[in-house]
Amino acid sequence: MKILDDLIQGLNGNAAVKDIRQGVFHTGVLTRNCGLAATLPRDALRQTPPLVREPGALLEKDATELVQMAHSESILEAAIGMAGINSLLDIDVERCVELNAAELIAEKGRGRCIAIVGHFPFIPKLRQTAKALWVVEKNPKEGDFTEGEAETYIPMADVVGITGTSLTNHTLEHLLALCSPEAYVVLLGDTAPLSPVLFEYGIHAVSGTKVVNADLALRCVSEGANFRQIKGTRRLTMMRS
Repeated sequence: MKILDDLIQGLNGNAAVKDIRQGVFHTGVLTRNCGLAATLPRDALRQTPPLVREPGALLEKDATELVQMAHSESILEAAIGMAGINSLLDIDVERCVELNAAELIAEKGRGRCIAIVGHFPFIPKLRQTAKALWVVEKNPKEGDFTEGEAETYIPMADVVGITGTSLTNHTLEHLLALCSPEAYVVLLGDTAPLSPVLFEYGIHAVSGTKVVNADLALRCVSEGANFRQIKGTRRLTMMRS
């Protein structure tokens, strides 16, 4: 995806790869900073092994080489690449606010039509205030729509929330192309890079994660933490000016 190339091109890759952790739910990479990404185990286990081709040798790569793994068709390798990208970002915290995606989407979508790509915990609360809410999910739960139905519902939405894992599985550009030009678009989750590069693709806000305690965050990843259980982080939102 061109969007991955543009994200990578803006990075300073002059950094050693110090640590890589791939837990069941999340992946952490430590270079100049610590970056996180969702592991997507259910999707990964549908793929043909080996799911990571060079385990035990990845710390020998330089950061520039590691982030290219985001292009891999292997979900686990792409998660390592995305965590690597997030580890190299110099996040401009002055452009960010302490606002989570659920609050932002609820505010922008009150009384309006909302499409969410990814089944997030805040979905039930969002249903209470939205005019209509369509959840598109690769592994659909009751009431969700399949990814094949994205072309029906996303174009009708006034507000669209897209999981950052769409970068990992290389579907983001297609999903953005489905959005109405008038829609307010949010990219969310710890995979989502807090980078202004994304604003060039029609995204209005990115709700992601900045790691402030790398040791603690990596320990949580290694011990099987889900998104809400990862400590040592700040949840930040960067908005297009």
